[in-house]
Amino acid sequence: MCGAVNTAPGYLSRRASVNAKRWLSTALFSLLVFLPFGINAQTPSPKTLTAAEAKDHIGEQNTVCGKVASARYAATTRGKPTFLNLDKPYPSQVFTILIWGENREKFGTPEEKYRDKQVCVTGKITEYRGAPEIVVSDPQSIEIEK
Repeated sequence: MCGAVNTAPGYLSRRASVNAKRWLSTALFSLLVFLPFGINAQTPSPKTLTAAEAKDHIGEQNTVCGKVASARYAATTRGKPTFLNLDKPYPSQVFTILIWGENREKFGTPEEKYRDKQVCVTGKITEYRGAPEIVVSDPQSIEIEK
C-alpha cells in the first residue's frame, strides 16, 4: 500500500483540525498586528482651527489659534476666572480661553503674559452662552506663536 492515501475518518478529522488551528493562529496573529493600524487610521487627529471655526467643532479635542484681543482676571467673581478672548475683545469675543482660579498660579499672570499675543490652545472645545471656549488647567495647553 505504498502511496495510498489514508481516507479513514479519524485521519481526515485530525488533519482538518491541524489546518483549522493553523488558520486560526494566523488569523489571530494578523488581527493583533494590524488592528492598531486600523484604529489609528479611523481616529481623527486634532485639527488646528481659527477662533471663528471653533464654533463648528463643539465637543471635539482640537487646537484653536488666534490673537488675544482682551484678557481679564475676575478676582472677585466666584471661581476667580481669567478670560483670554481671541480675535475680538469682550463682549464680542469669537473664542475664549478660560483659566479657573485654582489653576491660575501655574500660569503666573496670564492676562499680562498672553495679552496681544498670537496663541494656540489645545483642549476640548465647549460652549458657554453660545460662545466656544476651552478650559485649561496646564500652561502647556497654551503656546505663544512666534
